[in-house]
Amino acid sequence: MPEGNEIHRFAERHAAALAGGRVSVDSPNGAFPDAEVLHGRKLQAVEAYGKHLGYVFGRDTILHVHLGMYGDFREGAMPLPPEKGALRLRLWNRANWVELRGATDCSIFDGEKWQALVARLGPDPLRPESDPEPGFAIIARRNTPIGQLLMDQSVFAGIGNIYRAEFLFRAGLHPRTPGREVPRPSIAGIWKDARKLMPLGMIDRRIVTTLAKDRALKRGPETNQDRALKRGEKTDSARSRKREATMDKASPRKRGGATADQAIPHQRGPAQDDQIHYVYRRHGKPCLRCGTKIEKEEMAGRTVYWCPACQKR
Repeated sequence: MPEGNEIHRFAERHAAALAGGRVSVDSPNGAFPDAEVLHGRKLQAVEAYGKHLGYVFGRDTILHVHLGMYGDFREGAMPLPPEKGALRLRLWNRANWVELRGATDCSIFDGEKWQALVARLGPDPLRPESDPEPGFAIIARRNTPIGQLLMDQSVFAGIGNIYRAEFLFRAGLHPRTPGREVPRPSIAGIWKDARKLMPLGMIDRRIVTTLAKDRALKRGPETNQDRALKRGEKTDSARSRKREATMDKASPRKRGGATADQAIPHQRGPAQDDQIHYVYRRHGKPCLRCGTKIEKEEMAGRTVYWCPACQKR
């Protein structure tokens, strides 16, 4: 399932490509029967909140998309490509097209239903106006493990399995630590980390959470994330979004932002890919900081990873 940073990235790209004018909409496989309701209408904006997308055609006409585990988009410049596979939804204008397959939900919400959805979600680190205090308060009174709480979208919206594991490692917290036992400065630090790391994942399209100094095979220039993390600077996400949109308009067929080579300009291949995360999917391998073998277990239906030395209970 895409993490919140990827959902926000889709919102920004689709808004840049389609919003502000009338769009054509259809459902080649018939799985979105309301396509004709949207066809020919003006797409006003594209909103992202946590892992939810809202394509705003009017105050009471919002196309809601939740990708779930298997949903994905394809996008590009006109002309439309041949129909292929279980193509649930297409949106297009004279210049660009977007295709959706496999989403958990693709349906029309009215304004009240959309606001009710947003009200159920916790603060989103990628929305500048988000106040983390409600999430802090939930954690402080729960005996639920912090590893489970970070995946609860009513606590913080948009954090998924990768960021959950990496934030806990960077905070030195064992995933089984009860929420109410986690010091407030540690939770505030996770929120600050999310504010910093998740926008960078939007720029580079690869979630990289390791510092350059912790990668044994470091080669080539530092990444965007290395520079921002080393300096401890806040990411100017608005400027980054403008830069990406400008790049896309200049070369509409080069969808996808920075390539993996640009994002991590070090040695490629399995050895380097093994060093972009501290613990996520590294079970049985040595911790990049202390050498202890990374462990894993199931938690609320998902696999959580941690270093037993760096993240003691």
